Amino acid sequence: MRLLSALGLIAVLALAAAPSQAEVKTLHSERSVYRNIFVTDDDGLRCLTFRRFAGGHRQTCMRMSDPNELVFPYAKLMLGALTLNPHPKRILIVGLGGGTLPTNLSTMAPDAAIEVVELDPAVVKVAKEFFNFKTGPKLTVHTEDGRVFIKKALKNGEHYDLIMLDAFEDDYIPEHLLTKEFLTEVKGILTPDGVLAANTFSSSKLYPYESATYAAVFGEFYNLALANRIIWAQPGKLTDRATMRMNAETLAPEFEKRGYTVNWLLVVPSTERDWPANTRILTDQYSPSNLLNGK
Repeated sequence: MRLLSALGLIAVLALAAAPSQAEVKTLHSERSVYRNIFVTDDDGLRCLTFRRFAGGHRQTCMRMSDPNELVFPYAKLMLGALTLNPHPKRILIVGLGGGTLPTNLSTMAPDAAIEVVELDPAVVKVAKEFFNFKTGPKLTVHTEDGRVFIKKALKNGEHYDLIMLDAFEDDYIPEHLLTKEFLTEVKGILTPDGVLAANTFSSSKLYPYESATYAAVFGEFYNLALANRIIWAQPGKLTDRATMRMNAETLAPEFEKRGYTVNWLLVVPSTERDWPANTRILTDQYSPSNLLNGK
């Protein structure tokens, strides 16, 4: 599986390599309350980034000639979480970006009520103006901190069949969305057969710490490591691979519209524990920012 991950990483880097700055046109820039926001165009590839010189740090990209194409493999893996629970009634997404995930889920799970939590109202505005993101009766946006929203949902007894964590700052995930306490809150608002899909990085120094923390809260989980590392977790026993394949076959036409196949998707998940057994768990008292800074 690690060899497959390495081969996948090469493919991802070849696909998502950032263009040279000479080729990029800036369509929009602003300084919001929380960050710098840039929308760029590279020969019809429109991207959202929080850095002027984005390098590999692009939050969303959309090919204008084919808006349905999923440019980044991580989005394919996030949406692949539907193979664990293909008919969610309520979906919660923390982090909007350009709106790739909620836009696709509104088609793939048309009966679901989708709620997005995005801290920065400027990001919501940009997603609507530049990335065809649309809200409606079944797709709503809450502009507040994701953890605050989840704490309130837990207090109010709310439950979701699918939760996606896709919130990033300039460099990485906000540290208060990485801890055991936070993940316990997330687990508390999942239905018994609900699914958590979390977008992280396979190359981050936090990889083993994140892994140990997810395992402490959820037990065994599916690990999908390419350039980004996606985690699929459930509050109870993981959906078995035979059921995943059956669900994936049902969803195959939707996957194929977005440029990938069932076989590609299902070869990626692993339950291998590829981190040291004594890895420290991330908590609200143990800040991961020191690890990110290499201290």
